[in-house]
Amino acid sequence: MKVLVIGATGTIGAAVAAALGAAGHEVVAASRGGELKADLADPGTLDGVFDAVGALDAVVCCAASGPLVELGSVTDEEFEAGARAKLFGQAALARRAVARLRDGGSVTLTGGTFVSPLAQGSLGALVNAGLEGFVRNAAAELPRGLRINVVAPGWIRETLEGLGMDGSAGTPAADVARAYVEVVEGTAQGLTIRP
Repeated sequence: MKVLVIGATGTIGAAVAAALGAAGHEVVAASRGGELKADLADPGTLDGVFDAVGALDAVVCCAASGPLVELGSVTDEEFEAGARAKLFGQAALARRAVARLRDGGSVTLTGGTFVSPLAQGSLGALVNAGLEGFVRNAAAELPRGLRINVVAPGWIRETLEGLGMDGSAGTPAADVARAYVEVVEGTAQGLTIRP
């Protein structure tokens, strides 16, 4: 399959691109700073990516991240900006992908999972719940046998270690990447997958 990976230079994105390549798929990598530029905060960049790559069998978005914010002190503008890329940017990506995917193709988005309430995590919880609802409902609307799902990992081991924290509480990026590959290659539809 020909698979577009948005956010292919990040911790999860690089692992997903490698795992898809190892499984024999043709991977087209895009990111904010890469040769093929895609920025979820600027949906117009997505049109350029789709125009450049042509027909696809799958689109995987690993570029989704959101800031931790202090609910009582964040401004409306900061709160909206925090939701723009991860929630609305991924929805914009999915809407564009519908017109560009071959019959039976798939879109896999990235959410997140909080095992318990997380300090400064209210924005993330809102965005993740919104993504899950979007995917669940969009799945019923897709034409031509297209599929859409969201992978919602918790903490990633390498991310925790990069923050100077104990990585043992996180899932290795390679394990999370396998979940994305299974979704791309499988038949799941409208689901939230928590690796």
